[in-house]
Amino acid sequence: MSTRSRQRGGGGVVGAIKTDVQRLHGAWMELVFPRQRGRGHSVMGKWQPETLPQRIAYRGWSILGLLGLLVLYPLTVLGLGTRYYAAKLDSTRTRLGIVGVTGIALLGWGLLTLAWGAMAYMEQVDIPFDAVLAVAAASGVATVSTALAATCSKFGGRGLTVALAYPFAMTALFLPPVVAALVTPSLEGVILEPSYDFAVWVLDNVLFVGGINEYLRGNFDLEGAAYAAMWTGISFPLGWFLGVVTALANLVRPSQ
Repeated sequence: MSTRSRQRGGGGVVGAIKTDVQRLHGAWMELVFPRQRGRGHSVMGKWQPETLPQRIAYRGWSILGLLGLLVLYPLTVLGLGTRYYAAKLDSTRTRLGIVGVTGIALLGWGLLTLAWGAMAYMEQVDIPFDAVLAVAAASGVATVSTALAATCSKFGGRGLTVALAYPFAMTALFLPPVVAALVTPSLEGVILEPSYDFAVWVLDNVLFVGGINEYLRGNFDLEGAAYAAMWTGISFPLGWFLGVVTALANLVRPSQ
């Protein structure tokens, strides 16, 4: 066992990193050159350049790939972590089924909406009506998002999982703490104030192109249900990003 590990480049973390980098670099090289990835023990062997122009192109493409790995490999590690927790959620979905997962989400969010609505109606606590509406709207969005994420994960391929399942799952995960902060003053400083600062940063540094930030500032106020809408919007690009890095991790280390 130890001899085999040494022949493959060593065990442990160092060996795993070396194997990952070799797979990524081999996949990069195969974009232009044939027989590159995993050809070390193949009968045909790994393709090697023969002419001077081929060697120059081969070496240049290889160096460019190594530079790209400085960015890609940390994303691969993030993808491996994302895949691990996604597998945990998918295992829960498998045990409960789509109907079971949706039913639990509907029950939890429904009870929360009814509780806050009842307290507002009986005036036992000072709850603004727009906060009750925010909880109700978020309940519907989170329940539908949970159902769609579970459905896309079960019946969709990798493309549909990345395009829809991950964003809908992010929506279902983001909304509970945001809605809790909307109706719980003690959580405002922990969730809503950092959300406001983050929104200002995005407007000033990301959405300044084409005057999008000015349009948003002139037509929308970040208060109440707008916080839930903001995080719902953030969940889609974040879900796409996590889906892509998970797909990258699957390329490097295919799941069993």
